[in-house]
Amino acid sequence: MTSCELLPAPTMATPTLPPISSLPSADEATVTSILDTLFEPSAELRAIAAPAIQRRRRFVANPGVLADRPDDDTAFTTYASLIRYVGSLLQQLAVYSASPASQEKLHDILGSHPRLGANKVDSAQSRAEQAQLNTGAADEAERLAALNYEYEEKFPGLRYVVFVNGRSRDVIMEDMRRRIDRGDIRAEEREAISAMVDIALDRAKKLGSDS
Repeated sequence: MTSCELLPAPTMATPTLPPISSLPSADEATVTSILDTLFEPSAELRAIAAPAIQRRRRFVANPGVLADRPDDDTAFTTYASLIRYVGSLLQQLAVYSASPASQEKLHDILGSHPRLGANKVDSAQSRAEQAQLNTGAADEAERLAALNYEYEEKFPGLRYVVFVNGRSRDVIMEDMRRRIDRGDIRAEEREAISAMVDIALDRAKKLGSDS
């Protein structure tokens, strides 16, 4: 290769999901990869959700073996059921978010989603989901950045999370304004969890998983 030739740009592998039927026999690395794909990488989410999923699937595979029987001992039959289960774990954490330790864990998980309109977004899925937010007039981009700053000043430790779902930048900014003006951090936590679940459901659908 001559000095003027360029190496091909590195490409990111397209995320995939294994069949949900394989979950009972999946190893820890596979469960972690599933969580990262659906919800964005978060050490706190892995620490909370992975053991709960593994405990539940072990009971399904070996009923009666576990002394600490899970509250819900049914198998995950779709990714939608898995996603909603993880959402319920986050809602349970939100109940105790008045505790500094619980709040820190929850906010770390909610903050795993990239800031809307950020110049650098590591997740290919998030880049695609936010693509339309990076088009339009420069003054709109400045307003979005200002609203992000105002939101994070209003709710220290939180990041604005929403299921964009094709909505334009001005519609998203109206929602940000509404939520800032509401000024209710508990409501923000619940709304962000709901958005994460909606985003994960949409990702599972786009990745061709069973619904």
